[in-house]
Amino acid sequence: MIRLSRHCNPERARVPRLSIVIPALNAAQTLASVLASLAEDGAAGLDPEHIVVDGGSEDASATVAREHGARVLSSAPSRGGQLAAGAASGRGEWLLFLHADTRLEPGWAAAVRSFIADADNRERAAVFRFALDDDSRAARRLERLVAWRTRVLALPYGDQGLLIAKTFYERLGGFRPLPLMEDVDLVRRIGRRRLALLGACAITSSARYRREGWRRRSLRNLACLALYCLGVPPRLIHRLYA
Repeated sequence: MIRLSRHCNPERARVPRLSIVIPALNAAQTLASVLASLAEDGAAGLDPEHIVVDGGSEDASATVAREHGARVLSSAPSRGGQLAAGAASGRGEWLLFLHADTRLEPGWAAAVRSFIADADNRERAAVFRFALDDDSRAARRLERLVAWRTRVLALPYGDQGLLIAKTFYERLGGFRPLPLMEDVDLVRRIGRRRLALLGACAITSSARYRREGWRRRSLRNLACLALYCLGVPPRLIHRLYA
């Protein structure tokens, strides 16, 4: 079971620099709100840098990122590879990975600061609580299912973010250049005993679920996880997910 993160007085220790890494591919419609949600990091006493790793977008993703003050890198369109490139480029002692359709709720920066100010957490990682930007019953059911998966199976996905010290991330081998399941791959190496749950939500766009149908999308995600656990190569699973 994932433990709730322990909070300490953030004034007791210097807060290291935080590199926030966002992989993007044709994400202009959601990227602006994601980057806007990060604006409180400076006011909370964090020392942030925002890095958007663009995988060859054909829309205005790179322009949107620059307009919001992010540093933009270019990479081949592989989410695992994009995350790895952003981490390698980041100058922060801590890394926070986010998806380009996942914004953070107000108060997230204080939760992050408390976690990274505790020296014991340099050998741990943390994720946010999962939420969707939808008021439907289907959204609430999915949120409960994800909460159960996170708590019992210790398998949060990338849409819950990932906060980790760069030294710990590098010691684990970092993100592998996978087209899919790069989040599960890294979380399994972190292990349930070294994973904490932050007291703030990461709010993910439900556009894909509304477009494809809640049940169909959920079953497809579950099938992808099952295939991965059975040893099917991620490049083959990606054909099902896309």
